[in-house]
Amino acid sequence: MTQQNIMKISVHTIIDFILRCGDIDNRFYDSAAKFRGSAAHRKIQQETGANYKKEVSLKLETTIAEIPVLIQGRADGIITDPDGNITIDEIKTTTLPLDYIYNQHELHFGQAMCYAYMYIKNLEKPLESITVQLTYYQLDYDEIKKYHRHYTYPELESFFHDLLHKYGSWLRFEKSWKEKRNNSIASIEFPFESYRKGQREFAASVYRSIISGNNLYATAPTGVGKTISVLFPSIKAMGEEKAEKLFYFTAKTVTRTVPEEAISLMVSTGLNFKSVTLRAKDKMCPNEECYCNPDRCQRAQGHYDRINDAIWDLINKNDLITPAITMEYAQKHKICPHEFALDIALWSDLVIGDYNHIFDPSSYLRRFFDFIDDKKYIFLFDEAHNLADRVRDMYTVSMRKNAFTYVRKRLTDKDPHSAQVRKTLRQINAYFVDVRKENENNCAVPEQDFVFNALLILFSNAAGEWLLSKKSINHELYGAVTDLYFEINMYLMISELYDEHYTTLIEISEFDVIISLFCIDPSAVIKEGISRSISSVFFSATLTPLNYYREILGGNPEDKILSLPSPFDPKRLQIIIHRGISVKYTAREKSYVPAAKTIYTTVSSLKGNYLIFLPSYTYMQKIYTVFSENHPDIKTLLQTGDMPEEERAEFLERFRENNPETLAGFTVLGGIFSEGIDLKGDRLKGSIIISTGIPMINLRQDQILDYYNNKGIDGYDYAYVYPGMNKVLQAAGRVIRTETDSGIVLLIDNRFTTKKYLEMFPNHWSNLHIIDDSDELPALLDNNDLLRQ
Repeated sequence: MTQQNIMKISVHTIIDFILRCGDIDNRFYDSAAKFRGSAAHRKIQQETGANYKKEVSLKLETTIAEIPVLIQGRADGIITDPDGNITIDEIKTTTLPLDYIYNQHELHFGQAMCYAYMYIKNLEKPLESITVQLTYYQLDYDEIKKYHRHYTYPELESFFHDLLHKYGSWLRFEKSWKEKRNNSIASIEFPFESYRKGQREFAASVYRSIISGNNLYATAPTGVGKTISVLFPSIKAMGEEKAEKLFYFTAKTVTRTVPEEAISLMVSTGLNFKSVTLRAKDKMCPNEECYCNPDRCQRAQGHYDRINDAIWDLINKNDLITPAITMEYAQKHKICPHEFALDIALWSDLVIGDYNHIFDPSSYLRRFFDFIDDKKYIFLFDEAHNLADRVRDMYTVSMRKNAFTYVRKRLTDKDPHSAQVRKTLRQINAYFVDVRKENENNCAVPEQDFVFNALLILFSNAAGEWLLSKKSINHELYGAVTDLYFEINMYLMISELYDEHYTTLIEISEFDVIISLFCIDPSAVIKEGISRSISSVFFSATLTPLNYYREILGGNPEDKILSLPSPFDPKRLQIIIHRGISVKYTAREKSYVPAAKTIYTTVSSLKGNYLIFLPSYTYMQKIYTVFSENHPDIKTLLQTGDMPEEERAEFLERFRENNPETLAGFTVLGGIFSEGIDLKGDRLKGSIIISTGIPMINLRQDQILDYYNNKGIDGYDYAYVYPGMNKVLQAAGRVIRTETDSGIVLLIDNRFTTKKYLEMFPNHWSNLHIIDDSDELPALLDNNDLLRQ
């Protein structure tokens, strides 16, 4: 058997797929346990003595359904007693009471039995029998329970071969599909007659990065065709067996249709390929409330007894699997659609999902990333300018006094079952009261308070037992306590990761006290995440400056950066800077009237649809009021806070082609209309952007500033300038979407003419004009024939 034709598979993959059964029950699952459990594993292993050999890698070459395979795994421990008897130890950690994890016994014993068989099989002189031990460790109580079973070699051999037999049909399907897929990849061509400007260079750079095992950071303006430029070379590399699976991560649900369409296009030219698009659990759940346990959800009852039949049904009849298809088959088989989609991903060539599917500690794809086993994954990050802030948010956790107060006031003394919960709530409330007394203002502390952590652990233990009680299922506070329980476990998990990249924030208001573990620098988390890939590609129309993004997105100096030119004629986009108005925070009140006048002069000189981007809701309302009172003849729209999807759609629908009247839509810079919208042709004549987008000075941004200053980097740029300029670039990017579009970008703020900002302008902003007064606009706009097409 050669390594070229042998299929590698992990013990976890086989066991978790074949032996799972019964219900989904999130009461028996704690995402924080994995992170806290790593230290617990080491503690148990270190306390066992010299006869305990830890983290033993095991491999076994065999066949499944006549297919050569290499089965791999890692035993937590192998114990040799003084008489030479061998015990295989499998360690599992939990934050739940140990009496409540009995439903996982057979799965865990099955894993240890596989290790036991593989261990014996690799010995020169096989053992006649061996002991299997399960070690369960309760993280909060420091409690350990051990279970033992003794097996003969024939018993283990029978179990192991029966397991492989059941997995055989699935492996045959995987091998057959892979051959069919790779044959089609070898013959497909780029799905367009020719490459756009910069597109061939982009695709070639992606391919070279994959082959060399490096990461790529690329800024590619609108029109380059970024999605096909990253997918096509990645698929070609997969066909050459340089990669096993692709992951395409996006920041927004709406943008996931773009890779779907790209794959569909290639399938229409002869590609055989399976893709699945993932959505958040609450978007997939058919129930009004998302409680994943058999007492609250009928689909959770016996889900694992039905899931494999559902998978087999779907993957044999569908290749491009959208959420709608997943929902259809989930309904047919009466299973959870969210868990179903995650399982379908195991049998897909491409997984399309959100950033949280790779980085979020509570919802990342464990089935792929906890047990890598030399898997060759490619990660593609679309809209990568959003990634650092998203990961920072995922790894920042907060505890609010009001959340505990809400439960404490409603959990009455009439219920003796909740006595321990009430006691811990009183203790936590007293802690928050002391914090308020000790801190008059918001502040940052470069360490965490372990007394507070201990109180949270006490509440978590009490709440966990309360939630597991049958008496609590229908309690009016069940949902609130559940939410608080998981929020605390997330807080405690992040506390285990707390290092120099974190600080503790204490924020005091009239009505609340908030304690946060704030992730200042997410680059270490991102670096660890992308280490699970052989190559990661980060791309966006606004990944500028590239060195800054490579730094904060976990890159290394040897990782390549790429800046591509716009494929569109730069003369079709007129950039105008009005430097006669200051929009600094201290000068904003004086800017209302001249800014409103400049907007009117622009939209009245060149009729069409405009988006006006303002630095805040307050400033937007002020400008809108001045503008609408002085110029009632201009049709206007105003963005409101928390606009539901239907209102957003109605807002954009007003931006019609060939609109006989000028329309001015007032929006917030960096908000829902700053990116991800596509107003092609005459639907948008221009973007008027007021301010450089610099975030309001606040405690969190100042922590970022100080952190990078201490690293010898300009912290003000990292905390304020670069994030602000990215908002500007995104808003400006709404104007030119196709090669026939034309329009203007008007920048109102005298800071745009400084060297720092001019150096950040894209190369295709070459049609640039600077004015000092809005009266210069009419002549400037009238002299550009392209704008009046």
